[in-house]
Amino acid sequence: MQTVIAERSVSRAALKLGSTQPQVSAQLRRLRALTGDALLVRAGTGLVPTDAALTLLPAAERLLREADTLFGAPRLGRAFEPASSTQEMHIAASDYLDPSFLPTLVQRLRRLAPGLRLTLHPLSADSDYRAKLASGQVDVVVGNWLKPPEELHLGRLMADEVVCLVGDDHPAVRQPASWTAARYLQADHVAPTPLHPGAQGVIDDDLARQGLTRRIAVRCAHFSLVPPMLAGSGLVLTTGRLFCLRQVGRWPVRVVPCPLLFPPMNYYQLWHDRTHASAAQRWLREQIRATARALVDGPQAAETVPSQEAVA
Repeated sequence: MQTVIAERSVSRAALKLGSTQPQVSAQLRRLRALTGDALLVRAGTGLVPTDAALTLLPAAERLLREADTLFGAPRLGRAFEPASSTQEMHIAASDYLDPSFLPTLVQRLRRLAPGLRLTLHPLSADSDYRAKLASGQVDVVVGNWLKPPEELHLGRLMADEVVCLVGDDHPAVRQPASWTAARYLQADHVAPTPLHPGAQGVIDDDLARQGLTRRIAVRCAHFSLVPPMLAGSGLVLTTGRLFCLRQVGRWPVRVVPCPLLFPPMNYYQLWHDRTHASAAQRWLREQIRATARALVDGPQAAETVPSQEAVA
């Protein structure tokens, strides 16, 4: 009715609605039967609304706005304006990745969406990230897994070479020729606390597949605190090169090759089906991907990341 009144013509209203003249006429007849009023009457070559139609028009416009809110572009994931958004978003992330990742991501989000409210959650053994994704407490999880949960959507972010970080007084630095696979397995290692009971971690899972084990002398839930522990302790940290390189110069540590062959550490972002179609969440995942790419390829890479998601 609102479109017919605005156009003062059934044929023009049909064209605007993407419908046909007979269909619009049929809908108009049903409205007349429901209201008991002509609603639109002829005046010259066009139609004019009756007093009853004008009375009903504000309510009809309000219903259209409410329908657009429920079924329109924002809900279906076709529109999101980051510059004006005041939405709240939640990211859970491990600190195993490059330590500049989260600060760089926050800077990027603040620049593109200054009104956005962001909460960063730890990814730890005390946090059931799968349940939090399903309940909406967390929107995206960033970390590395050998076998990410199959029920979640997965976007690959980056791959990183596995190396060792040791104190600069460690035998692997002083006598690199003696840094063999056997010495590696006999060394005292520091490793992150598993993300759930019974888990070993990416490195130890891979060792187990090879029928090997190492001695973990220290478990630490705060990965960023590990580098200062290495100097003078004889401990060995095995993780991605990006993380390790950021520690050189900050602490008396050195990066050395790992004498055992490990596959690259693959980092992902995971999200639940409940947010898969959300335009705001899709935009957030694109910013996460762009930030990760910039760590590997340089800052200019972040500005050329395609808008489509790389989903495995």
